[in-house]
Order: sequence, then C-alpha cells, then structure tokens
Amino acid sequence: MVLALGRKKQRMLICLSLLPNLFLAFLLSSDPLLTLASPHHCRLPGPSPAPQVLNASLPWEKGGRVGNSGGLSQCKQYINGTQSGVENCEAGWDYNVTEGLRINIVTEWDLVCGQYWLVPVEEVSFILGVLTGCLGLGFAADRLGRLKTLLTSLTLSVVFGVLVCVSTSPPIFIVMRFCLAAASAGVYLTLYITRLELCDPSLRLLVTMVAGLTTVSGELLLLGVALSCQSWRGLLGAGAAPLSLFLTYGIPGVFPESPRWLLLSERSADLNSFSERRDRERDDESFTELDSEPSPSTYPHLSFPELVHSRNIWKNMCVLGFTSFISHGISHCYSSFRGDVRGTAPSFYWTYLLSVCAGGGAWLLLWATVNRCGRRGILLLAMTMTGLASLILLGLMEYLSEAAITVFSVMGLFSSQAAASLCVLFTAEIMPTIIRGSGVGMVLALGCVGRLTSPLMDLRNHYGYFLHHVVYSSLALLAVLSILLLPESKRKPLPQTLADGEQYRRPPLGRRRRDNVPLLATPNPET
Repeated sequence: MVLALGRKKQRMLICLSLLPNLFLAFLLSSDPLLTLASPHHCRLPGPSPAPQVLNASLPWEKGGRVGNSGGLSQCKQYINGTQSGVENCEAGWDYNVTEGLRINIVTEWDLVCGQYWLVPVEEVSFILGVLTGCLGLGFAADRLGRLKTLLTSLTLSVVFGVLVCVSTSPPIFIVMRFCLAAASAGVYLTLYITRLELCDPSLRLLVTMVAGLTTVSGELLLLGVALSCQSWRGLLGAGAAPLSLFLTYGIPGVFPESPRWLLLSERSADLNSFSERRDRERDDESFTELDSEPSPSTYPHLSFPELVHSRNIWKNMCVLGFTSFISHGISHCYSSFRGDVRGTAPSFYWTYLLSVCAGGGAWLLLWATVNRCGRRGILLLAMTMTGLASLILLGLMEYLSEAAITVFSVMGLFSSQAAASLCVLFTAEIMPTIIRGSGVGMVLALGCVGRLTSPLMDLRNHYGYFLHHVVYSSLALLAVLSILLLPESKRKPLPQTLADGEQYRRPPLGRRRRDNVPLLATPNPET
C-alpha cells in the first residue's frame, strides 16, 4: 500500500517538526544558567561594605592549587568582627553577580557552602531525567506511535514546566525538574525520528542539520532572554509556555502519524485514510522511497526472541552507544581544561558561546562532508581528532602556551560534538522502524551516562581531572577501532523490520563491492 503525502505536504510537516526545537533548547540547555555560582561572601552590616571592612571581617583562605594565592573566605567570617575566631555565615550571603542570571536557584535559596551539594544533585537529577525520558518515551514511540507519544510529551512538558516555575524549595524544584527533563527529552526524540521518517534518503542529512542549527539558535536566544529577564522562573516560563501552542498538532489533519510507523501497525482505518489522502493529493514529486514498500500484512509484530538473536543490530547499537558515551563525556574535559591546568577558569559567557558555536560548526561540517565521505568515515575522523587532541593536551600540557591549549581544546570540543551528533543520526538510519525509537533513545541515554561525570567533577572541585581525562582519552582510541565494525547508511533506505536491520552489515575490507547488474540474462564477465 502506497502512503505518499506529496512534496508540499512533506515540506510543511518537516517545518512543523523543526519549530519546537527552538524552545526545547530553553528547557534542555538552561541548566548552566540555573546553577551558575557567582562570587559571594558573608552578609555584613551596611548596604555595601568597603574593601577595608571586608578585609577586617573575613578571613583569608589559601588556594588549593599551585599558582592560586587564595582569597577572602566565602563561607566564614570573624566572630564579632574580631580575629579571635571564625564562624559560619549567620545572616546569609551577598552575591556579586556579573554573569548569567541575577536570580537563579543558587542566589535565591543560598545553595552555597554547606548547601552547595544540592547543585550537583540537581544537575545529576536533570541528566537522569533526560535519560529516563529517552528510554521510556522512546519505547512508547515504537509501541504507541510517534504522534501519541509526541502529544503526551508536549502535555507533560507544559504541565511540569509550570510546576517548576512555581517551586518553593530545592527538593520540589529537583523533583519537578527531573520530570520536566524526561518529558522534554521525549519531545526531542519523537520529533527527531518522525522528521527522519518523513524524508527521502537524499534529504535526511540536510533536514537533520537544519534541526540542529535550530537548536543552536535556541541556545543563543536562551542567553539573550536570560540577560533580559534576569530570573530563572521567567527563563523556564519562556521555554514552557510556547510549547503549549504545539499541542495543536493533535488536531486531525495538522500533523499526521508517521507513515512508516503506520506500515507496521494494524490500524487499517488510518492506512485507508492515508491512501485516500494520497489519491487526492499525490503529485509527480511524491515519496519515492515509500512507494516501494511491500504490503503491511508482510510485516510481523516485534518478536522479542527474534530481537534477542539480532546480533548485528545489537552490535551496531553497542558501538554507537559506546561512541556516544565517550563523545558526550569527554566534551566536559575540553571545556574546562584550561581552568583545570592553569587554575584560572574562563568566563561563563566565553565557555557557553564557545560550546554553542562549536556545536553549530560541527553541524555545518557534517552537512558538507557526510554525504560525500559517508557516515562511518566522518565518524571515524571525528573520534580520531578527539583522541589526538586529548593526547596532545595531556602529553604536552607543560610545554603548551595559553593559545595552544585553547586551540587544541576547541578542536577537541568541536570534534567530540560532531561525533555525538553523528552518532544519533547514524543510529536512526540503521535501526529498523519497529525499534527506531528505542534504539535512538538508548544511544542518547548512554550519552547522558557520559555527561554524568561533569557534575560529579564539579562536586569534587575538579580534583582528579587528569585521571578523568586519561580514562576518556583511552576509551576514545578504543571507540576508533570499534567504529570500523559499523555499516554505511549513506543514501540507503531506512530499514523497516528486524530482518532489514540485520542486513546492514560492515562492507568487506578485502575487495571493493560491485553493483554491476547485467542488462539482459547474459553473464556479466565483470562479476
């Protein structure tokens, strides 16, 4: 049964799937702004104590690293203004906010000193929420359908977005933030696979690149909104409120179910409605890939014994998941390397803009090279550059200048983000439709496991960064070897069933594959 939507309808649906990414960036990328700790000191009498008063009221603490002379204590003060003893801050803290939000969860609830441990807990909870959403809602997208899962995730994002904005204490905020992260991850994942299933093979990379740049634009817009509103409640509200507009996708005819998922379902009514619409709206530029799909009656439901024995699918998923774990985890090492080595961390704006621009540049590089050189080759190149940057930084850091450290850190950050983005696209192209949501969700979840090391390092004040970076660098070199086991999905149709996914195998290394087909039934001497 042919399920062609028509070229105009296809483009409109792709555009509709791109718009939510602009506001999802507000919910998925705002954690650094919400948890940014500004310089602070114990609150002293008077509106603005002079430097002489601060020196007389606050003890001096030595720095914990070589080259750091220390500074005035941020958590202690002299008893009654005399130097006879020190005590904890009794009247609260004053913050010198020069970057980010003036009112975030740190400054509003005084999550510093003895309460600072709540900040890494919130960051870990947020990442675990994304992990949970990728796994749970990815599985739901395969079983219930893309559209139902999308609408459910959008509804939960709006509800929990409101609940987060009205949180009155850190524990409530952490719980609501976990739920919001899970729902937002479900929206992102469902839109990603739906968008890919609406594209012809030649358009998949272009549309995915545009979606990635839309997310980058949302991250840049996030910084502008943060500078204007200066409140974490307004920032999250600006991301959650527009998502309610996309609930109109549930209106019949606005955003239909994925045709590929319908091919595997038993909903004959939906199939008939798509067939009737196809007969009315089909033009000369209709889907060409879906026209060749066989009847839905030939597609069996998911067989778990067959899934367990699909060794090639599991091999591809493990390799891409391992690569995603390394590329997401090592990005934090590059963004904080100069501060870890020299002891003077760069400004928040510099780090944030560098990370966002590196992500945008990575998408442009993938768009320019992946269709020409293939997914596997560019992924191999990206991970090789990531490993080389790590080896140079770790082996020669005593001899490198500030400029050289910055250059190699940017190169590593750029290549690791390119590898992370390409892993998701690669997974979506080689996983069959029947488990595409679960497969992409698992790869994204393993990337979240790699990101968990970032708040854990912050909790320990970045002690042990050298061993942390060495472990990830060694695993990056192992990932380079495992990438050689992957197949190539460039310009190939998306697999539908587990049997189709099993056919995506690594091309032979010893001989070049020939696609010569004889025109008539005569023997072809070249084959």
